Amino acid sequence: MANVLTNLAADIYVAADVVGRELTGFIPAATINANGSERVAKGDTVRAAFTRAASVVDVSEAMTIPEGTDQTVDNKTLSISNSRAVQIPYTGEDIRHLNNGVGFETVYGDQIAQAMRALVNEMEADLAEEAYTNASRAFGTAGTTPFASNFSEVAELRQILVDNGMPANDGQASLVLNTVAGTNLRQLAQLQKVNEAGGADLLRQGTLLELQGLSLRESAQVQAHTKGTGSSYLLNDASSAIGDTTIAADGGSGTILAGDVITFNGDTNKYVVNTAFSGGSLAIGAPGLRLALANDAPITVGNSFTANVAFHRRALEIAMRAPAVPEGGDAADDAMTVQDPFSGLVFEIRVYRGYRKTMIEVAAAWGVKAWKPDFIALLLG
Repeated sequence: MANVLTNLAADIYVAADVVGRELTGFIPAATINANGSERVAKGDTVRAAFTRAASVVDVSEAMTIPEGTDQTVDNKTLSISNSRAVQIPYTGEDIRHLNNGVGFETVYGDQIAQAMRALVNEMEADLAEEAYTNASRAFGTAGTTPFASNFSEVAELRQILVDNGMPANDGQASLVLNTVAGTNLRQLAQLQKVNEAGGADLLRQGTLLELQGLSLRESAQVQAHTKGTGSSYLLNDASSAIGDTTIAADGGSGTILAGDVITFNGDTNKYVVNTAFSGGSLAIGAPGLRLALANDAPITVGNSFTANVAFHRRALEIAMRAPAVPEGGDAADDAMTVQDPFSGLVFEIRVYRGYRKTMIEVAAAWGVKAWKPDFIALLLG
């Protein structure tokens, strides 16, 4: 196989460096499961085991060893749902024209950068949607950008997450914001003053600092959620309990969508719908209800919002590989795998030769999964 990519490898790695500096927040904050030496097919499954809450029993002295309490280990799966590529065709005349001007290598490197940028933006958007539609609870006012006068919202988000059992002091929790919320934070006087902020990073470089144990990040792919049309629904459960995640409802009309934020009469918590209303019930994120509610309690669907998300790294994962090829290879004349040194994401570049024409492909296969809604909370904007 001819090594047609060898002479262009420097351009490819420069392109990877450029894309690694794109404005992404979810990818670096999530668990990245990337392997440049393995391939995967669309629809393949990644499995993970999760244990349930433990049962505590009284210690009772006896001359025989207790049997112990049986435990169930849950099995959750992540599906490789995307196999995507950017394909760049070149004729001999195209290359000739470029070499008579700025040069093929210069344009080729820029095109690789744009290809990776497009793929990274899709992955970032997938993670953003997966995160916000699988959150536990929410804080803030829909339609109002947070941090207008202080950063107290960060403490409220932290409380939601630690109340849900999230590890608080391992440095793995992040808050991903859109740039509008980030701008509000940067304008807070208490963060700009070096004596109060503890450093000049925000004032001089605009770097968002860690607050309340959450690493602050920005993303161009923070999602805008449009609420469902549901109204007048009532809780249809005479024995609701703390911890319930499946919520039966009746009496209303319209849709309640995944990602909607709902409240119940008598409960100030804002719950995030993980599974849309269908067949008489919907599902909210774990750990579920914080209060036992009365039957026929009115359900209110909150307004549309911008979904800023706080989460622990272990709550959200992206699995990424090179797309599958047949045994023995395909018609590619050369191929190489490039791992972005900043994000850890893996891309494959392949060159296909035709009649007086070449096609260069930049490709990746990936899937995303929110493993633990308990460790995800929304900051409404």
